[in-house]
Amino acid sequence: MLQIVSNVNDLLEPSRLRLRGAGGIELAADQFGPADGPLVVFLHGGGQNRHSWKQTGAQLGATGMRVITMDARGHGDSQWAPDRDYRRQTMVQDLLLVLEHLDAPAVVVGASMGGVTGLLAAAEPGGKAISALVLVDIVPRPEQEGISRVMDFLGKHRDGFESIEEAAEAVAEYLPHRPRPKNTDGLLRNLRERDGRWYWHWDPDLLGDFRSRAEDPALVVEQMEHAARQLSIPVLLVRGMRSDVVSDEGAEAFQQLVPHAQLAEIGGAAHTAAGDDNDSFNDAVAEFVLSIQR
Repeated sequence: MLQIVSNVNDLLEPSRLRLRGAGGIELAADQFGPADGPLVVFLHGGGQNRHSWKQTGAQLGATGMRVITMDARGHGDSQWAPDRDYRRQTMVQDLLLVLEHLDAPAVVVGASMGGVTGLLAAAEPGGKAISALVLVDIVPRPEQEGISRVMDFLGKHRDGFESIEEAAEAVAEYLPHRPRPKNTDGLLRNLRERDGRWYWHWDPDLLGDFRSRAEDPALVVEQMEHAARQLSIPVLLVRGMRSDVVSDEGAEAFQQLVPHAQLAEIGGAAHTAAGDDNDSFNDAVAEFVLSIQR
């Protein structure tokens, strides 16, 4: 089990970083743990932000790891792309430039969209900066029905919400397997108020690129499978066993492409594995990262 301080809430708040991606776009990030610890970079899923990893960052930082949690372009406190460029390859370039700036071998942990970015980046010439890869509930051949459900949620509510409680209702409908929190304050990290309504804190122009990806799944599969075949670094696939995005067949197909990949399955978790069972997720990632440091 992961050894951490007795109360994560007692940990110091992370230090704030400003990083640069492709085209000079400004990217917001938080850093947990000692500056000389093993570097772990976390990439969130579409429509999320770096705060999705806050508990994970604090707990892994307490073990001595240097943890960077980053907002992707157009998400959270990172700059929105003035040219509306949210292509997969552009996000890959963002990551490679960040890793060049951090100047240390990094374990990259990516969930969903972030996992696609990490996988494709690892196959690039600059991907040698990635010393190991953790894919969180994403594989080259995901279940299209599950992908469509994610896309549908992201596409809803473009006109915002009347209240935070209304946003909480939408999240509860999207994540019926997860107990609804009694306090909605956590949603404030994902929402911003404008003109008396609450909006998700990401660029709605992202949807155009997300939807173009969804319309050509064969191209995405081809690119990801090609990248997966190039992997020689340590790899961990974390899968929520209740996921509608990564099936048994999808996980097996990935392991055939990457025979050395390890698999960690979280019983009560769905596609949002890290948030569904954060303790089990943290244990799996910490055990993997520490094992490759030995």
